[in-house]
Order: sequence, then structure tokens, then C-alpha cells
Amino acid sequence: MASFENIKRVGVIGAGTMGRGIVMNFINAGYPVTWLDVNAEMLEKGVDEIRNVYKRSVAQQRFDEAEAKARVDRVSTTQQYNDLNDMDLVVEAVYENMDLKKKIFADLDKAVKQGAILATNTSYLDIDEIASATQRPSQVLGLHFFSPAHIMKLLEVVRGKATAQDVMDTCLAVGKKIGKEAVLAGNCHGFIGNRMLEKYSRQARLLMLEGATPWQIDTALQGFGMAMGPYRMYDVVGVDLGWRSRQLAGVGRGEPVVWLDNKLCEMERFGQKSGHGFYKYEPGSRQAIHDPETDMMAREVAEEAGYTQRDIGDDEIVERCILALVNEGARILDEGFAESAEDIDRVYRFGYGFPAERGGPMAYADSLGLDKVLAKIREFEADQGEFWKPAAGLVKRAEAGERFTRS
Repeated sequence: MASFENIKRVGVIGAGTMGRGIVMNFINAGYPVTWLDVNAEMLEKGVDEIRNVYKRSVAQQRFDEAEAKARVDRVSTTQQYNDLNDMDLVVEAVYENMDLKKKIFADLDKAVKQGAILATNTSYLDIDEIASATQRPSQVLGLHFFSPAHIMKLLEVVRGKATAQDVMDTCLAVGKKIGKEAVLAGNCHGFIGNRMLEKYSRQARLLMLEGATPWQIDTALQGFGMAMGPYRMYDVVGVDLGWRSRQLAGVGRGEPVVWLDNKLCEMERFGQKSGHGFYKYEPGSRQAIHDPETDMMAREVAEEAGYTQRDIGDDEIVERCILALVNEGARILDEGFAESAEDIDRVYRFGYGFPAERGGPMAYADSLGLDKVLAKIREFEADQGEFWKPAAGLVKRAEAGERFTRS
């Protein structure tokens, strides 16, 4: 039976950015980590980068050189699955490809001792399908870290249909030990955070086609208190991620909501990493600088897509983006993919920069009054259709004069 005390040795698979951040979480908390990647050069580079992060921490007097060395010494690297045989927990963090993940889990299942927990860091792929590649689906679950993984506080612990209760409890406790806000989520596309984000992002993109500029949308949402607006977030994550996956899937241009992204990527404006995306960046700086050329391109894309643009106020931007989060959050509660409204709020405060003073999307909806929220959503539904169909749980609570949160 899995228990928190039994997690002594951790394996991590994948030497990319996420893998590196995940390794640091565990070595920072005192766990020895065996880090596996098929590419020895990537592993070497990864360890060097961890060393550099700690050098900066020493320079900032967060801890001394002896502590930095002790942390790095907890990492051993390998290209062989057999070297993971005595791990108690293994976290896979390779890119989002179902066939690759299933192959890795089949290999892990053969190599790693019985009783060990196998976790995937997927952001949206089906945990049950990944678990089906093993003979131990009860010991498989999602541990969805947020980027940069050694800094972001949120950890979604995603249960598959076969995941054992003791495995979930163990991983929630491990999450706490490595300094995370660990939230239990059900296995649906995007889990809690990214499933809601999809609706929020869609509204931000539609608002752009209807007449708001990316800069205005970000400014309005940052004025509401979001740590960064959606377009700044795309620049940080990389505008090219979605573009490359559309290209790989061979879906052509996609629908008009992604045409501006496509245009930017064709110009090699991939975001912060290339010095230019929706915003401009000075060399070596992460400071987003408003680019009027982006606004002009947004207008051209809208025109090409047949939209008649209009003046859009900041209030409409905030209402549509935030209420899209609330309505999807209510749907997630209805379907049982979150344990509570408070858990949804924790996901948004700790993973998506929702303003702490507003409590989270569900608490914010409570503060407005669910009757008013429902009335506004019905108004949007009459105007814009199916997207805004109110969640059954929202209707029920609003009509009964209830709230989402307990406080």
C-alpha cells in the first residue's frame, strides 16, 4: 500500500524545461532523484542549468554554496530504464504525445518495482489511456506541474478511474512536502485549470476579432487584477506551441481565432523567447512593450475573417473573460471533476495569477451575487449563442439564492 513515508527515491523522465523544474522541486525538498533522458547531452545541459539557478540563489543569499552543492549532488542521471527499478515514485515529463507517453509507461511498468507510483505531467491527455499501457493502473495518476515548475505553486493531482485512494493521498502529501498547493482534479480534457482557461482564452480571442486590441484586452484584465493578460501569457508560453501542433495535425489555418497567432509565427514572432510576439522585448529583457503593429495586424485578420469591428469597453472584456471561467468552473463542479469550488479557486490563484484579494473565480461570482452572474450569462447567451449556455449548477444555486463557496 502506498504511503507518504515510503516515498524515498524519485525518478524523473525528460530533460526539457518541465523535467528540469520538476527535478528541482524534489531535490530542494531533500529527495534523491534519478533523472532519465535518452539524450545524454540534454541531461548534462540540464544539470548545468540547475547548477546555474543555484548559483544565482547563492548570490542572492537565499542559501550558501554548501547547500547548493548538496542539492545538485542529489541528482544522478541515466539513459537506462533499469536504473529506475528501485524508485518509489516516477514522474514522466516529456512532450504531449500520447503514443510516446504510452511507450514510456509500458517500459516503466516492466522496469520499476511493484508498488511504485507512476505519474505523468501531461497538461490535458487522458490519464486512463496512459494507465492502460501498464499492468498497474491503480498506481498511475497525473501530477500536473505548472511552468516554471520549480517556482509555480500549483500542482494538479489528477485521478484516473482506477487510481487507488492511497496513491492519491500519498501524492497530495508529497505535493505538500515539495511546497505545492496540491489540488485533486478529475480526468477530463484539460483537468480543472486548462479546461477553464480554454473558455477564457476563446473569449479573449473573439473580443480581439470583434474590435478590442490584444493590448487593450491584457490591460483590462490586468486592471481587474490578473497577474498577466492572455496575450502576455501566450508570449511567455510561446505563441508557436499551438501553431506547431496545428501544423503537425495538418489542420491548415484553423479557425479565425488563431489567424493572428499563425501570422506572427510565420514572421518568426514566437513570443518572449524570440524577442517579439504579440509584444516587443528588448534583448535580455522580459518587459512586454506594446506593439502598434500587432494591433494593426489584429484588425487585418478580423477584416479578413469578415468581422465588423466595434468599440469594446474594458468592462465587457472583464465580464466575458471572467464569467467564461465561472461558467466552466460550475460545469466542472456539476460533472464531479473538482472536489469543491474552493479547490477551483486555489487552482486559479496559485496556477493562473487570479487576484488573491478576489478569492478566485467562484468566490468572485459569489461576491457579485449568482443571480446577477446568471442574468449576465443569459444576456450573453441571447446575443452570442451556445457558448454561453449556463451550467446547470449555476442556475440551480442562483435560483435557490445559494453560493458556490462555503465561506
